[in-house]
Amino acid sequence: METSSSPATPRVRWNKGKLTGQKPPLKLCEIWAIRTTLQMSSNHCELALFNLVIDSKLRARDLTRLRVRDVCQGSRVGARAMVI
Repeated sequence: METSSSPATPRVRWNKGKLTGQKPPLKLCEIWAIRTTLQMSSNHCELALFNLVIDSKLRARDLTRLRVRDVCQGSRVGARAMVI
């Protein structure tokens, strides 16, 4: 029995021509631009999360696992949070 073998079309990789790997860190001027934009829009929740990420150098998956009880002391939100 004969099998017809057509020339396989080469598959294009999804990341061909794209930069891969670790992204460069934010520059200080970019961080302050984001902070001032969040302050001007009165978005306190996003500003608090952004400051927590930048100051503690948390990864995104660590931040998503963070709970309110992790940053609260009783019924008050603490001025500082310790990440262990």
